Amino acid sequence: MARARSTAAPKARATTRAAGGPRGVFVQTPKSDIFVALLGVAVGAMFLGILLLVLVLNRYGFSTTVS
Repeated sequence: MARARSTAAPKARATTRAAGGPRGVFVQTPKSDIFVALLGVAVGAMFLGILLLVLVLNRYGFSTTVS
C-alpha cells in the first residue's frame, strides 16, 4: 500500500517590511559553559608546551633548515 503524496507547500505571501529592518529569525547565541573554558585551558597548555619544547630544543642547537 503506497502512501499518499503530500501537496506542494504554498508560496509564502510577500510582506511589507521597513527598508532597513532586520530579516530572518532572531536566535540568541548560546552562552559559554565549562567545556568552552576547558577548551581554552587545553589550547593554552598546547601553546605553552610548544614554547617549552622550542626552548629545550634550542639548547641542543636545533634548527629548522635542511642541511
